[in-house]
Amino acid sequence: MQKITTFLWFDGNAEQAVKFYTSVFKNSKITQISRRPESVAKHSGQPARAIMTIAFTLNGQNFIAMNGGPHAKFTQAISLLVYCDTQAELNRYWKKLTSGGGKAIVCGWLQDKYGLSWQIVPKDIIKIISSKDPAKVDRVMQAVMASVKLDFKKLKAAAKGK
Repeated sequence: MQKITTFLWFDGNAEQAVKFYTSVFKNSKITQISRRPESVAKHSGQPARAIMTIAFTLNGQNFIAMNGGPHAKFTQAISLLVYCDTQAELNRYWKKLTSGGGKAIVCGWLQDKYGLSWQIVPKDIIKIISSKDPAKVDRVMQAVMASVKLDFKKLKAAAKGK
């Protein structure tokens, strides 16, 4: 069992969100559904037997989504980071996650139609911005900051000083 699992709070649309996420990522599935018992429904204001939590995996990583109500909203203070091997892979995730009402933010960040923030980035980005060459880091970060969706070629050119 995964020691730490990301727990996501939704306002009644956890099932739709989970079905969407599991359609975006390969090797993903719903693993368990729990329904709100009568005793909890009385205190929560949520209907009895409605979906309370959904356990699921995205590319083998465990998550839990909960229909918690309108009390908590997603913010950009937390995001899910997706490392991509190619520009085509990055473009594919970007297109799918911004579809149906999602929106591009800046610097490789987007917000999906459920309000969850994602960072869709080249797999080597952390290595590049951790370089001991401050000029290289500065060039790459300038390229990142000037971008919405990240571009592999532009970031590699910036890393090389071109």
